[in-house]
Amino acid sequence: MPPRRNFGTTWWGRAWVEALEKRAKLDPNRLPRGRTYARKGTVSELHAGAGAVSARVSGSRPEPYRVTITMRTFTDGEWDTLLGVVGTQLGHAAALLDGELPGALTEQAREAGVDLLPGPGDLRPRCSCPDSANPCKHVAAVYYLVADEVDRDPFTLFLLRGRPRADVLAELRARRSPARGEKPKLPKPVDDGLTPRAAYARRPGAIPALPPPPRVPGPPAVLDLDPPPGTGWTAAALSALAADAAALARDLLAGGPTAAELTFDEDLARRAAGRSGAETTALATAAGVSPRDLIRWAEAWREAGRGGLAALRESWQPGPGPLAEAESVLAEAGVGGKPKIWRNRVTHGELQLRYGRDRRWYRFVREGTEWRLDGPPSASPVDLAY
Repeated sequence: MPPRRNFGTTWWGRAWVEALEKRAKLDPNRLPRGRTYARKGTVSELHAGAGAVSARVSGSRPEPYRVTITMRTFTDGEWDTLLGVVGTQLGHAAALLDGELPGALTEQAREAGVDLLPGPGDLRPRCSCPDSANPCKHVAAVYYLVADEVDRDPFTLFLLRGRPRADVLAELRARRSPARGEKPKLPKPVDDGLTPRAAYARRPGAIPALPPPPRVPGPPAVLDLDPPPGTGWTAAALSALAADAAALARDLLAGGPTAAELTFDEDLARRAAGRSGAETTALATAAGVSPRDLIRWAEAWREAGRGGLAALRESWQPGPGPLAEAESVLAEAGVGGKPKIWRNRVTHGELQLRYGRDRRWYRFVREGTEWRLDGPPSASPVDLAY
């Protein structure tokens, strides 16, 4: 089983996550679902700009939701205060010029009233999903993925407050320039590097580990011409197969060999999950499956993969322990009445939690006469009840 995905591998990335969870005054009941969504790789096209973050987040619908998060930017006066804090410590400016973020700087900036990290009211999100909660699970997922951007470049914290790296460094250099009459500092000696003989004489280092698989499969090559008419194939059909192969290859890299051990129905749901409604209907007709059923299978697969499909289609009888825990959680979270238990399902009003054979819980919500899977699974029913 792959290790659990954490957010924040550097101290400044972890500081971003800690600020989200403890200081930004965000709804603590909404963050766990966003964290789970982020771990499932649902966020794509994330871009951090001056005072804003944008991304797309896959949900239960074929078209990803659009998320935009704006962050309060500093005024010119606040920037002057922040850069003054940097200037009080020679090591702060030197570290920033080397691309590092000093550990003491964020605390000193916060004490001066120019906190680089998000505080109450600093984050203002918008999402195209119908969920009116703040934050919705899609926004919360993007919150956590911003930690990756901060890990890669701590100057992302400055960018989200309104100024890019180049502007901050230019101002720091200007402030460090010697005043009239001062003796300029000598430049650092230039490293001449290695001679060819010395380079070839060095022992090669260890081969670096392979990078992690991409969050989403890449697009297939574009075919300019259709295959010969006698084959019965078209360029569009071959491109669809190539895209499906790329998606399966990515799943194999991310999940190991078990990703290829799919039943016919599971593979059908996986293929339908990446198609539009009309394409799903055509796929269902070719496979001899009800289009209505395949659309529901595809929604479940997009949310939670083979575990979500199993939770949608199967019922089984687990032991009493997990069911009693979910019953207690729903009773505390509900608005009255006693939850009902049937086999692996605990129902309370319009909400139902289903316990999978993989020992994870799946959240379902009622839509008319049907139950629809609502998000990725969790090991604890507490994460899904609120």
